[in-house]
Amino acid sequence: MNAPLPLTVVPPRQPAQLAAHDAATYAEWFACLAEPMRVRLLHAVAVAGPEITVGALTEQLGISQSTCSHHLRKLADVGFVRLRKEGTSTLVSVNPACCTGLPHAADAVMGMLGPRPCCPQDLPADVTVRALEPSDWPDVRRIYAEGIATGDASFETDVPDRRTLDRAWLPEHRWTAEIDGRVVGWAAAKPTSDQPAYAGVAETAIYVGDGYRGRGVGKALIHRQVMAADDAGMWTLQTSIFPENRAGIAVHRSAGFRTLGMRERIARHHGAWRDTVFMERRRTDDL
Repeated sequence: MNAPLPLTVVPPRQPAQLAAHDAATYAEWFACLAEPMRVRLLHAVAVAGPEITVGALTEQLGISQSTCSHHLRKLADVGFVRLRKEGTSTLVSVNPACCTGLPHAADAVMGMLGPRPCCPQDLPADVTVRALEPSDWPDVRRIYAEGIATGDASFETDVPDRRTLDRAWLPEHRWTAEIDGRVVGWAAAKPTSDQPAYAGVAETAIYVGDGYRGRGVGKALIHRQVMAADDAGMWTLQTSIFPENRAGIAVHRSAGFRTLGMRERIARHHGAWRDTVFMERRRTDDL
């Protein structure tokens, strides 16, 4: 009789560990924000618009200019804000990268880089989302142009023609949003590869028309987009967003997208290198 084969014990898979250099970076960020005044300053700068003066910040927060300048230098040292001199004034702006870096750091530390809940439930009652119809193409291209005009929606500088978009977009994953019968936004998905192994992976885009942003149109569109993708058996949706497009990042996070990282200097836009935030949503159920 043959001797029994030795039993091979497979150890349980260990969870991925946070890299030492990432831990050091995040610790520096969190240490900087351990001072409540810096948190207040960062918030004030973030909601102020493109730039705000040190003088305006001192008035808003009721602190001295020396105190304000001290904390702003600390925030600038770790990259949360940018300081720019203009004459005798110092102008302060938020570093767009920190708008994605901070949530990513918190997710990484807490082990939350897996699938996130879906989807936004507070959808606006006055927005109707339906499948794109042939008659919608002029409105779709108009809204595309309005997005390009913001400078933070696309690397495109001209709107692709209808034939190009029609060839690129998946037929069953094209949506338009209406308010009072007017097309005010659209969403679409296109394959990331023609290889069969990637049949369930798509790149998504959402555009909201000028004058209708901030009304929940994006939420309504992304809700329909991800639900339709789930129903169709797609397992990964991905998108790249300029870090300056904070509203776009927020609406994707509300639909379960997670930040995978920053793609630094990924391409040139109007002669300048631009970064993008790479985001992904995975289905949470078994396929």
